[in-house]
Amino acid sequence: MTDRTIPTARLGADGPEVGVQGLGCMGMSFAYGPADAGESRATLERALELGVTLYDTADAYGAGENEKFLSPFFKAHRDELVIATKFALTVPPDDPTRRIIRNDPPYIRQAVEASLKRLDVDVIDLYYMHRRDVNVPIEETVGVMAELVREGKVKHLGLSEVTGTELRAAQGVHPIAAVQSEWSLFSRDIESGVVPTARDLGVTLVPYSPLGRGFLTGSFANADKDLTAGDFRRQQPRFTGENAASNVALLEPIRTVAETHGVSLGQVALAWVHQQAQVHDLPVIPIPGTRKASRVEENVGAVGIELTEAELALLEPIAGKVAGDRYADMAFTSAGRE
Repeated sequence: MTDRTIPTARLGADGPEVGVQGLGCMGMSFAYGPADAGESRATLERALELGVTLYDTADAYGAGENEKFLSPFFKAHRDELVIATKFALTVPPDDPTRRIIRNDPPYIRQAVEASLKRLDVDVIDLYYMHRRDVNVPIEETVGVMAELVREGKVKHLGLSEVTGTELRAAQGVHPIAAVQSEWSLFSRDIESGVVPTARDLGVTLVPYSPLGRGFLTGSFANADKDLTAGDFRRQQPRFTGENAASNVALLEPIRTVAETHGVSLGQVALAWVHQQAQVHDLPVIPIPGTRKASRVEENVGAVGIELTEAELALLEPIAGKVAGDRYADMAFTSAGRE
């Protein structure tokens, strides 16, 4: 493809302008099996060349290793990109299926200092609450996050996997620039509450896993056969057993649309997510993750694909037929609290 850069959109009412597609960096250090560091660095550089300026990480990805890995790239291009990282979630190394969530003020202050140190920056551009601890009032959590803004440690605030009600309560404490939630042709639960609330409040939607963790690309049919031993998708209900076999059949409408446009299945899936900005009248900046420069090029190519009303209608029923939840434990998602 050419090096024509992608359009931009704003994060929230007063946030920075970023490319309308970001890059999820988790897989470069965590969750998807072994990664090649040199290849990942080339991917970061290629993404920036193509206009991708929002880079997403978290302290939970590899217990801080992802932030450390990204630090040299961020320092080399500090004025050209937006750094997004998160707090609140810990994955014990001895049990990768377990999640520990903390939103209490002392923990938040400890977490931000640790992320600043690993990233080796003076300020974090976009700081997310990664998951919601229902035992801590969200107003209290966002209150501490707002203090970090006033102290110059964070520029803008984000939330991940919150309900519409939680988002509205948070916005009453401090402006929220972005809400990050899973949103794809396979996962549309946020459309009932989170999306309309974000639209009403002027909050940007940042969909993670817009390719269904790769399932929507047609690359995986069976977790046991297609994924490495360390790949966390082996524990995801949609990738295992009869669920996987059933979900593979749901790709056929996507394949039909892809053949019409002469593009890949993944590009159609991403184009659908991008088009939700028009459908729901709010900024949408998906952050597909990849470790390969060629995949970044492919993903960015989806920005210019316009799906027809007939094609959107063909794709509409897919989510309602998906077998298996998006996580084995949905208690930590907004859908688990709606």
